[in-house]
Amino acid sequence: MTLVQVVVALLLAFIGMVLLAPIYINLLGRLGIGKQIRSDGPEAHFGKAGTPTMGGMLIVGVVLFLAMALRIEDVDTLTPMLALVGVGILGAIDDFVNIRSGVGMRGRWKLAWQTIVAILAGFYIQRHFDITGINVPGLGEVVIGPVLFILFVSFVIVGASNAVNLTDGLDGLVGGVLIFSFVAYLLIALYDLPGRGPQPNLAVFCALVIGALMGFLWFNVHPAQLFMGDSGALSLGATLAVVATITTQLPLLAIIGVVFVAVIMSVVLQVLNYRLRGRRLFRMAPLHHHFELIGWAEEKITLRFWIVAALAGLLGVSIFVVGVTGIQMPR
Repeated sequence: MTLVQVVVALLLAFIGMVLLAPIYINLLGRLGIGKQIRSDGPEAHFGKAGTPTMGGMLIVGVVLFLAMALRIEDVDTLTPMLALVGVGILGAIDDFVNIRSGVGMRGRWKLAWQTIVAILAGFYIQRHFDITGINVPGLGEVVIGPVLFILFVSFVIVGASNAVNLTDGLDGLVGGVLIFSFVAYLLIALYDLPGRGPQPNLAVFCALVIGALMGFLWFNVHPAQLFMGDSGALSLGATLAVVATITTQLPLLAIIGVVFVAVIMSVVLQVLNYRLRGRRLFRMAPLHHHFELIGWAEEKITLRFWIVAALAGLLGVSIFVVGVTGIQMPR
């Protein structure tokens, strides 16, 4: 029955987004809620100024409404739902400030808010599931104790939130990559783990997010009619990390979310290289803008990143299955 619930949830979220998005886009246009384009970004993006943004708020609303309508709230879904709302509020405020002033919230305030939500999420997960270790592919569970576990989880949640936000730079890019990541964890949640069993409600929650993202992409593919904004990117990144934690497969996020890792590392390396050597490593960071400046079309970059994300998700799930079942790989 769970598989039917997953499919129904995905379809309901997709249909809800497709039906509501035109109304939402029209409302945003009337309110003058349009994207402000950074002056130091690629010149090709200047024409996108004024495109309705804060699409993430619609995604959050559809997912939460359907989650409550389907009554999937339990210990497995409560934390990701709270992360979706908590960080979504932060992102919405940042979007609003950016629209009105052209500059978002101060980085320190955003980081403080993200850290508080992340610590609360890590604390709740640790106390409820009594987790004191992390499952490292190839090594099994590595016990690190409750305090270090909470700190590690908090660090990953904040990092994932910002990495997804940085990836939201091209039409359709972050939505598609997020879909493949959530599909991977949906499959993991459906797996009957020894001593734990499957997590059907968490799988349904992932399906709601996937369906909502598919509906969002209907209007976000190039040329975009609606942008996700920080309200969606920050919250969905945090939610993805929380889902990964609840499935006990948090380290796999480095593989499943390799696109996000590559994007945030491109920014880190760009800053470090410039400060240490006085020169840029990439033509522009984040990574997708580098490919823009070397001549790749926006649609080509998006599709190629989607391909990498799909392969990464497949690889991550394969590593998970091999680790759980003990299947011996052929020599």
